[in-house]
Parts: sequence; C-alpha cells; structure tokens
Amino acid sequence: MAAAKKSKKLMASTRAAAVIVALGTEQASAVYKHLREDEIEKLSLEVARLEKMPSERMQEIVDDFYGMCVTHKAIAEGGAFYAREVLEKAFGAQQAGNFMDRISQAMQSRAFSFVRDANYKTLMMMLQNEHPQTIAFILSYARAEQASKAITELPKDIQLDVIKRIAHLDSVSPEIVELVEVVLEKAFDTVVTVDMTEIGGINYVADIMNHTDRTTEKYIFDELGKSHPDLSENIRKLMFVFEDIVNLDDMSIQRVLREVDNQILTVAIKGSTDEIKDLLLSNVSSRAKEGILEDIQYLRNVRLKDVEAAQQQIVNIIRSLEETGEIVLSRGGEEDVIIA
Repeated sequence: MAAAKKSKKLMASTRAAAVIVALGTEQASAVYKHLREDEIEKLSLEVARLEKMPSERMQEIVDDFYGMCVTHKAIAEGGAFYAREVLEKAFGAQQAGNFMDRISQAMQSRAFSFVRDANYKTLMMMLQNEHPQTIAFILSYARAEQASKAITELPKDIQLDVIKRIAHLDSVSPEIVELVEVVLEKAFDTVVTVDMTEIGGINYVADIMNHTDRTTEKYIFDELGKSHPDLSENIRKLMFVFEDIVNLDDMSIQRVLREVDNQILTVAIKGSTDEIKDLLLSNVSSRAKEGILEDIQYLRNVRLKDVEAAQQQIVNIIRSLEETGEIVLSRGGEEDVIIA
C-alpha cells in the first residue's frame, strides 16, 4: 500500500511516459497518432527523461492506468452504479471509489470540449447574436487565451457585461450544461456525472485579463472601476498589470529591464506616470538614462496604441520571468515574509 501511495506522487506526465514504455513501440506509435504535436513532444521528452524504474513501480502504474480505463468503459456502457459494482468486484470498495472520483473529475472538464478545440474566429461565429449571459457561460468553458481574444472583438458595452457575468458565475447544474451543449453541438456525447460543475469566477476573469491586450484591459478596468469598483479591485489583485511595476523591488526591475529593448522602454515610459517613469529610469545605468531621456524629448505624436503595446510587452516579460521563478510578484496586498 505504501508503494502504491508513493507511485501516485509521480507527475502525471511521468506516469504517462511509463505507460508508453510499458506498451511497447508498436502500440505506443498507435497512441501517438491520436495526440497533438505539442503533446507528442512533451510525452517524448518525458520518455527520454524517464529514469530506470523498478518493475514493481512500473506494474503499479500500469495497473492504475488499466483501472482507469476499465472505470471509463464501465461508466460509458452501463452508468455510474453499474461501474461501481464492476469495480468493487474487480478492485475492492476503496480502490473502486478512488477510480470513480478521479473519472468524475476528468469528466467534469470534458464538457464543451468542442469549444476549447475551436479557434477564436470559429468561437466568435458561435457567439454572434447570443445573449451576454450565454456568451459568458460558453467562454467559461473556453481556454483563457481563446476567451480573451473573443472578448476583445466583442462590442465595448458587451465586453463589460460579459466580464461581469463571468465573474459572477458560480456553479451550474449538469442538466443546464447538457442542454446548452446540445443546442450548440448536435453530436453531443459528453456525460457530466458530478452534481455541480464549477465554472467562471474571478480567478478565471483574472486569467482572461492576463491574456488580453493592453487597450482592452485598460478599458475594462476603467469602466469596471466606475460601476463595480470592488469587483475591479478583486480582479486586479489576482493579476499583474503595467501599473503594478511600482510594487516590484529594484532587483526585480533590473532583471526585467535586461530583457527590454531600449526603444520599447522609451515608448512605454513616454505614456506612463511620473512615478513609474522615475522608478524605471532609476534602475538603468546613467548612460542608458541619458539616452532614453533624450529619445523621449524628441519623441513626438506617439500613438496611444503604440504606448499600450510597449507596456504590454514589458508586462509579458514580467509574467514570463515570474513563471520561471526569476522574480516574485506580489498580488492583492502584503505578502508574508520569511525573515532569516
């Protein structure tokens, strides 16, 4: 039992690689035919990294995979009650419950898979003439980058309405999920087996906004700040925007600026507040500062669109450095500090 618990601590990608190895080259190649290029690349990398694994551990992973396959097949063919009965006879009550819980969680994320597979232009065609509540509902099942592009192309008044509706979405019954999905896709074959499906919410809106261009981001926050200041502030706390640069320490700012082209920095500073301008310039060399100030002096008729694009590039660099752990961002108030 201890060994089984230990095997579950392995990353999902490592377990997938172990299954691929166990299948053998012929069957593994058949599996590859059903994967996307990025999935093949990631899985192949994990297979290459896979260290020598004890036969007992390999057998545990394969048995677990087999159990999940049996669970999925039993649910699809006979429903949840039939599946549990079959699994309890095969694996015992405790393991059967574990398999059922894991499959239920997986099925929860399968709803509206055709939305996540669509490009955003197709998504926009689907959303045309739909009520904002329906748009919000559908986008809650889309990937964040899809939703951000779709929201950007919506009329301004609809953008704001949809954002507010997504933020206030909480949970929807499987019956409603299925009804809407059937209307949008005739070949509906997804079964939602959980009591309530979590969708939307402020965290999801923050993720959307992190993928949205600076112009749309600024408009939404300006308007939300007027009508729903608390909602606007709660969303901002969960993401990083250009104005939050003032919350970075000097060392982090210097790390960021090493990745920023001086021309981009000049345009970004041109349209920023004096506080941000002074902060950024205080973290470059004296020579670089003189050059930037001189460029700013001669920079005329800069379009707001270009300023916002430059600022967005800097924000993207900041988010990228956070993902790699090179800098730490503070969101939504003071962070706990460990004092050595």
